[in-house]
This record gives sequence, structure tokens and C-alpha cells, in this order.
Amino acid sequence: MGNTEKAQRMAVARQRSNIYGLLASVYRQEVTADLLHQVKDPQFLGVLSDLGLQLASDFFQKPEEELLSDLAVEYARLFLGPGKHVSPHESVQHQKGDGQGGLLWGESTAEVKRFIESTGLSYNSEYTGLPDHISVELEFMQQLTLREEQAWREEDEDGALDCLRTERKFIEEHLIRWVPFFCDKVTREAELPFYREMAALTKNFIEFEREEVEGYAGDLK
Repeated sequence: MGNTEKAQRMAVARQRSNIYGLLASVYRQEVTADLLHQVKDPQFLGVLSDLGLQLASDFFQKPEEELLSDLAVEYARLFLGPGKHVSPHESVQHQKGDGQGGLLWGESTAEVKRFIESTGLSYNSEYTGLPDHISVELEFMQQLTLREEQAWREEDEDGALDCLRTERKFIEEHLIRWVPFFCDKVTREAELPFYREMAALTKNFIEFEREEVEGYAGDLK
């Protein structure tokens, strides 16, 4: 593999990591001013637009304080409750067909915890949520793709391919099994265009990743 191709793969890994990081932030908590500025950044917005994100003009025109307030209310209604909400946990949205879905701390929760810890990554000591929250799973992929980028930077092709194998395995065993289904629910329940569009973007990106990551790896098999 030539230096030009390695540089391209490094750039792709960085861009993928940035997208995983953004999406993790979207689902981790209410939208912050920093996240809002990131989404509105013209360069980053161009990348998101290429992935199908289409935010209405009023998103950019509404006063920031009012927009953040509206988004905070929507986040709580969608993902926290009280009452009916869309749980952002794999164990609840579990789609493996083995009858284990619908409960917090299901078998898939333990599987995600084991998977993440097997890579040497650990949870922030301040984190008190569940291991299979969508933001945790997306942040895990953010860290894996950062590792991949670093491996390409150091011209460690074997290390980069190991990262890609791990990424592919996590997508196949976890993300693709529940995230598209979760995103469809969010799309149906969201009242504000921001979360509808972010859900559609998340679904499209994960499905794109599933198809492309083996191509990134080239000779995975």
C-alpha cells in the first residue's frame, strides 16, 4: 500500500471518527451551545449534508437560547420520559430475535460491556449510565476509528487492519442489530426536525458503515 493511499485512509478514519463523535454527543445529553456551533459549522455541515442531513432554514434563524431550550425539552420527551419514550439502550431495542429484548441490563448490555473492555478501553469514572446506551456505543466507535487513524499515521498497516476488524465486528454484532430500528422510532416520535434528521442521519451512516468498512479493510478475509 502506497503512502498516498495510507494518507487517504488516515483522513477517512478521522472523518468517520468525527461523525461518530458528533452523533454520540447528540444522544448523550441535551444539545449544548458547543454542539450547536459544531453542527452549524459550514465545513462540518457540508460533510453532514453529503450524508443526507437536511436542516430547515428556521434551525439557523431561530435565536440560539430559544433553540437550545426547545431542543432540551424535545430530548427529555424523546429519550428520558417520564412516560412513553424511546429508550436509547440496545438491551431494550434488541432485535436479535431471541426473545431477550425489552429490558434494561439484558444480555446484550453485558455483551457490549465485555466487548468494549476487551479492547482495553474503559469507562469514564464519572459515567453512571448503562454500557449499551447509544452514545456509549457510538463513542466506542469514535475511539476505535481514532486508533485506526493513529495506526495509519504510524504506518502500522497490521494495527489499522486490526482496528477495522474490531469495528466491523462491533457493527455486525451490535450497532446494525438495533440502531436502525431505534432511529425509525425516533423519526416517528420526534416533533422537531433536528432529531428527525439526526435519526435519519444516524441510520444512514450506520448502514453505510456496514457496507463500507470491509472495503476500507480491503483484505479482511
